[in-house]
Amino acid sequence: MTEHADVLIAGGGVVGSSTAFFLTGPVGRAAGFKGRVVVVEPDPTYADCSTARSAGGIRMQFSTPENIRMSAFGSTFIKAIDQWLAVEGERVDINYREAAYLFVATQQGMPILEQNHRTQTGEGHAVALLDPAALKARFPWLSVDGIAGGSLGLKDEGWMDPYSLLQAFKRKARAQGAVYVTDRVVSLERQGDRVVGATLQSGRRIAVGAVVNAAGPRAAEIARMAGIELPVRPRKRSVFTFQCKEKLGFFPLLIDVTGAWVRPEGDGYICGISPPEDQDPDTLDLEVEHAQFDEVVWPAIATRVPAFEQIKQGRAWAGHYEYNTLDQNALLGLHPGSPNLYFANGFSGHGLQQSPATGRAVAELLAHGRYVSLDLSRFSVARVVDGRAVKELNVV
Repeated sequence: MTEHADVLIAGGGVVGSSTAFFLTGPVGRAAGFKGRVVVVEPDPTYADCSTARSAGGIRMQFSTPENIRMSAFGSTFIKAIDQWLAVEGERVDINYREAAYLFVATQQGMPILEQNHRTQTGEGHAVALLDPAALKARFPWLSVDGIAGGSLGLKDEGWMDPYSLLQAFKRKARAQGAVYVTDRVVSLERQGDRVVGATLQSGRRIAVGAVVNAAGPRAAEIARMAGIELPVRPRKRSVFTFQCKEKLGFFPLLIDVTGAWVRPEGDGYICGISPPEDQDPDTLDLEVEHAQFDEVVWPAIATRVPAFEQIKQGRAWAGHYEYNTLDQNALLGLHPGSPNLYFANGFSGHGLQQSPATGRAVAELLAHGRYVSLDLSRFSVARVVDGRAVKELNVV
């Protein structure tokens, strides 16, 4: 007998699980949705999942208003996470630390920083533009050589444990009736332009009312099963840990002019960099690029923070960005090629912080047929068809 799912979600990471939570919970209840939601996730341990290997940051400092609004809801959500995701009154701990992001810029980069600042403050967020003297006064450990200014978030930014957020979404979704299946979608069956069924790696077949593509770095594979080309590619990002003997005081997540970033983690620091486009191949491997630390990241952060010239390197890991090659922004909603295949892909490194807003938005499309809370139509996956890019300038 063929199993049925009113909504099948391909991918049980933080975006898929957020969608399952909102659809079986607050959004679905408001719309009277009572359908069966099945989440298909091949790895219940999430050992190689993009979510679990994320740096876990959340920021308001984007160049695109919709990104700012999505992360603003994410901030509101995680600060009241018990109200959303507690099960049977048990407290939810995602180890959230409110801190700040600090972007520094050369003279050449200041016009973009200033433009972004106008956008961010126009959205009602507390972000300060600081000149070199003000930066040095606030952060004595910072070298301001070559810096013309910096942008510092004053609230609603920080970082969290991504694995704990994912598990909290999943636990609450399951408590609300979502069914999690340990398997992988290997093909989609179409009748005309509609997806009517999914076959899993185990041979199991599920008839579907709708499908949500939340497959992260494998999003293009799911899309291709429906005859749709999606410009989302798996790109590897290595994260390195180290300890510094010198105590530096308050330290935000610092994004250097080179693109290298560093932030505190426990009693040490983590850091990394997004490589240039011509050195950033598509890959699903998770081998750490150790040379990247020695040749690129460490020289950059030690130049910006002289105390980092003497450090003790620790472990490292690699994870994947689901990189949208069109414009590094989310691809959401229905594709013109299918009236019941929904997309939630292409976040290019900011999927975790936007997962609450994404899950709510996709659930609204499924349950109401429209966006209710935030209008995210600018991120429509339909823009892929005509190459209409919505470029995000603050990609970390």
